[in-house]
Amino acid sequence: MSERSRRNRPPVPPGLLVVDKPAGMTSHDVVARVRRIMGTRKVGHAGTLDPMATGVLVLGLERATKLLGHLAMDTKAYLATIRLGAATTTDDAEGEVLSEADASEVAEDAVRAGVAELTGELQQVPSSVSAVKVNGRRAYEIARSGEQVELAARPVTVSRFDVLALRRAEAATELDVLVECSSGTYVRALARDLGAGLGVGGHLAALRRTRVGPFGLATARTLDALEEEPGLSMDLDRAVEAAFRRTDVDTAAARALAHGQAVPAAGLKGTYGVFDPDGRAIALVRDQGPRAKPVLVLAPAG
Repeated sequence: MSERSRRNRPPVPPGLLVVDKPAGMTSHDVVARVRRIMGTRKVGHAGTLDPMATGVLVLGLERATKLLGHLAMDTKAYLATIRLGAATTTDDAEGEVLSEADASEVAEDAVRAGVAELTGELQQVPSSVSAVKVNGRRAYEIARSGEQVELAARPVTVSRFDVLALRRAEAATELDVLVECSSGTYVRALARDLGAGLGVGGHLAALRRTRVGPFGLATARTLDALEEEPGLSMDLDRAVEAAFRRTDVDTAAARALAHGQAVPAAGLKGTYGVFDPDGRAIALVRDQGPRAKPVLVLAPAG
């Protein structure tokens, strides 16, 4: 699309854009490119993906940027390749090799037993190059400055860790795996811990996020496709309906919410979306006793 066409476009409506992030770009790189493509500075992202990773990255545009902090991103799904036979400084293929061992004949039964041990409720030590903060600094900043990083284990849930394929290579074994896990789980730490448990070392060779919360690859768009035809994956109303439980109210209650006022509670747990009689998302609310109080007004009065 030409720059002239971009200048003549109508204003960008609020909504979500689910991007299929390519390898080699940071999440911030994706935001910068989407700002240029869509012609707006009001773009933010929910969660991050490492540069080596591909797949689902959720962006909010215009007023939907305010929605990002309320999205339930508590479950994620990945397709990954784990290479057994070498441990690295970053627990992935981009780090320096710390140790090597011949893993070409590691027993498949041992691999599957190791995977089973890393499934369920775990205490996981994040990778030293993670975004976890240590005394106000990101772990990866400390690690890249040459300092030692000591991170405490923290609880995570790995609900699925399935071996889809096992390939033998010279001095190595590669595993294609499917992982479904809680937010805060590091797949590269699973690769590290699996290799350590097998005594051969391991690291993440490839990673593709297929789902985050309710958003998957089915609704994702590549940046090249977005360049050809700019547009949202879903408008604000559809985004709220996809990500939150819904309740509908009459015109009077919708008007009250638009003014930031409380309305009668719907009896739903957590944050939920409220829609007016026209099907427009008015606000996100939470019940507090008999009243539902706005967490975020999406369609303010005036």
